[in-house]
Amino acid sequence: MNDDRYEIRVTVTPEFLAGESDPGESRYAFAYTVEIRNEGRLPAQLLSRHWVITDGERRVQEVRGTGVVGEQPVIAPGEAYSYTSGAVIETEVGSMQGSYRMEAEDGHQFVAEIPAFTLAARNALH
Repeated sequence: MNDDRYEIRVTVTPEFLAGESDPGESRYAFAYTVEIRNEGRLPAQLLSRHWVITDGERRVQEVRGTGVVGEQPVIAPGEAYSYTSGAVIETEVGSMQGSYRMEAEDGHQFVAEIPAFTLAARNALH
């Protein structure tokens, strides 16, 4: 359903955390900052999250849970909610993507897609 009452745009900015990574132990840590912008016409609450994290060897971790960083924010039309979280993978390059389950003020539940983005240690991609 493409209804302008329920439009959420998600952008993600990843960052490699060299100080928390240990390549000798196949541990690569990343922070990512997410901005969730309500471009619809109704306030919407983020109910739950689903992440798919894939490392360079195609090993997949799935993460599901209520809210984000302990919150279930209500985002008004034209407003945005941002938070920072993290992930650890076993290779220097990987990717993440997912979705948020949202509920609009009128009770309609819908899914906001989180576009795929790359996790890469410094100088891992040329």
